[in-house]
Amino acid sequence: MSDPGASVRLSASLIGPSGAPVLVLGNSLGTTGELWQPQLAALGARFRLLRYEHRGHGGSPAPPGPYTIAGLGADLLRLLDELEIGTAHYCGVSLGGMLGMWLAANAPARIGALALCCTSAHLPPTQMWADRAALVRSAGMASISQQVVGRWFTPAFAGRHPGTVASFVSTIEEQVVPEGYAGCCEAIAAMDLRPVLGSVTARTLVIAGAEDPATPPWRGALIATAIPGARLRVIRGAAHLANVSQAAEVTAALLAA
Repeated sequence: MSDPGASVRLSASLIGPSGAPVLVLGNSLGTTGELWQPQLAALGARFRLLRYEHRGHGGSPAPPGPYTIAGLGADLLRLLDELEIGTAHYCGVSLGGMLGMWLAANAPARIGALALCCTSAHLPPTQMWADRAALVRSAGMASISQQVVGRWFTPAFAGRHPGTVASFVSTIEEQVVPEGYAGCCEAIAAMDLRPVLGSVTARTLVIAGAEDPATPPWRGALIATAIPGARLRVIRGAAHLANVSQAAEVTAALLAA
């Protein structure tokens, strides 16, 4: 088991116009910075974009798990400190959104505005996450890649864009380390951010995919109701990776937030 108090130096990239506000982009479980490719041009014209990789993803270290949301959040705070970024805007999908909620509640001075996409403050059942962690540790990422990625897109999108789906399958199999993925699964299993949502003061936009089987719109609605002043936007025709399948609509919502 890793030391829950020891943060990890994450793999990350910071690009964009000098002097522009920083926007941190948090990935979903099993993805890397490629997740944000549809938004890079539009967001990069306005912000300096900080893309980071979760433990065991995209070259970031994967110490032995289990991890916690607080531990993953500490990794992010260390990254911000190392880059001398005092306050940033934050946008995260799924696990990335969970870390955004944790940061906004536990380090409010660091988060200027918050966008939470296809995520949840609490995501049982615990046993499902434990079983998935055990499976990837014993059988590798290919044992779950097709099933997991299949839930990220609607059948209609997958039929029109098989290359996009195949790219995400390749990423989870080739750029995600089983121990890092398993540890993140265990962090989600133990997570319950619902008690702290009322303390979030950052301006918040919650985005949900209308056809998301993993974090359906009612989970986004619970977040938006609990965070003072938060707004909810439901994206039609989108499953879990709404920013990919309905890229233009999500990008517009982020720019207007």
